[in-house]
Amino acid sequence: MTICPPAALCVLGLWLGLACTAPTHAAGLGSVRTYYGLCDASAAAILDADHFAVGDDEDNIIRVYHRRAGVLPVFSLDLSPFLEADPENPEADLEGAARLGDWVYWITSHGRNRKGEDSPGRQRFFAVAASVRDGLARLDPVGMPYKRLLDDLLADPRLERFDLAAAAKLPPKTRGALNIEGLTATPEGHLWIGFRSPVPEGQALLVPMLNPAEVIAGHRARLGDPILLPLDGRGIRSITLWRGGYLIVGGSTGDDAPSELYLWSGGADRPQRLAGAGFTGLNPEALADFALPGEDDLLVMSDDGNLLVGKKPCKKLKKPSQKRFRVGVLSPIAISNVPDRPAIR
Repeated sequence: MTICPPAALCVLGLWLGLACTAPTHAAGLGSVRTYYGLCDASAAAILDADHFAVGDDEDNIIRVYHRRAGVLPVFSLDLSPFLEADPENPEADLEGAARLGDWVYWITSHGRNRKGEDSPGRQRFFAVAASVRDGLARLDPVGMPYKRLLDDLLADPRLERFDLAAAAKLPPKTRGALNIEGLTATPEGHLWIGFRSPVPEGQALLVPMLNPAEVIAGHRARLGDPILLPLDGRGIRSITLWRGGYLIVGGSTGDDAPSELYLWSGGADRPQRLAGAGFTGLNPEALADFALPGEDDLLVMSDDGNLLVGKKPCKKLKKPSQKRFRVGVLSPIAISNVPDRPAIR
């Protein structure tokens, strides 16, 4: 895997004020590469052997990157018109992505904004069609953005015991507040919706959506039986299908504890904490699996919004060309060789 961008892109990067540095490493990670254009990487999906799409929870743009060639976006899609973004509160808060066939589904947090104000624009579930032809990647919105998922969750009697109505009224970083951050496909063609918060009884909440294609066509969501996973008191920051099971980034509801990687079979087995996978130096927010013949690396996107660039947090930078985020690589061997420890709750 080539880490440094070609010389021509380094020249362009220096002209834009970017840094072309050697790859860094973190414990358990094969390499860490820096890409430019955004800071708060919050959701990701693989498009083909070379391209992956990344969502940012600070704007409504999905950016596509080439895995090896260059560090700048090769395609960008501004979703604000499609999502009917509120001009006063435009951030949709993209948090999860999952690919099914040629469509990539995306979900927003469905919580309040950082001030604790009601923000209907953060209640979106939608899909884009992904294609790569002649080496050129493209994303196009399909169907319509669904705005009633929170209503569907609140109306489901199987979810009453979690009191999501009360959770939806709390500021997002408050203990018990509603905050969706995980989305992944299932082998059956359904989706798992993962909650970072609330964490009922100290366990992570997963809710299945059984009809995603119908939902973006305007039908109400059909939900399945919820499940609680013991992740040592953590919620779900990201979840992805991996070799018939699931890899999960478990994180605190705030920013007061380190995240951990878990392996879950998808059945009744307890998730296993992969104690040596190591996110040292990263703030893992999204996983994307290159499940391809001969190449099954797991990409770990770091939310670097609060990482200092000079004297400013990355998210405070005005120029997109100066914003940056890191992507670590975990190989199947690295995941398989770390000690497994059962979750303790």
